[in-house]
Amino acid sequence: MKKVMLVAVMALGSMTVFAQEEVQAVAAEATETAVEATEEVATEAVEATEEVAVEATEEAVEATEEVAAEAAEEAVEATEVAEAQDDFTEVALEELPEAITTALEAAHPGATISKAYVNEASQYKLEVAKEDGSAVELYADAEGNWIEM
Repeated sequence: MKKVMLVAVMALGSMTVFAQEEVQAVAAEATETAVEATEEVATEAVEATEEVAVEATEEAVEATEEVAAEAAEEAVEATEVAEAQDDFTEVALEELPEAITTALEAAHPGATISKAYVNEASQYKLEVAKEDGSAVELYADAEGNWIEM
């Protein structure tokens, strides 16, 4: 009976060791599966982040290009206006049409013309000293009509 008991204890002990080894193997496998799943999720998250970053960068580049194009158009327009104003050639005060001197006397009594310029469109740029001592630039057409430039 002692031998039977001893064999039973030994068998039970062996089964416990095998059971523990099996539990450890299952736990190791579960851990490995969890690590693989975590790595997969992390990889997907990185890829998604990269896609969002690329899209955001492309949108930023498009917006920058649009702003740059608008700024270039405005610069061209400003240059054209400046060139139009700079295309004036100085003329002698005696060559000014009488309509302009009459219009100046009516609109700004006591003002005197310091310099006069004309462009190809027969528009006149006048540097005028007002009676109060201030200097202004006025623009008029050949008929004495005031224009804004």
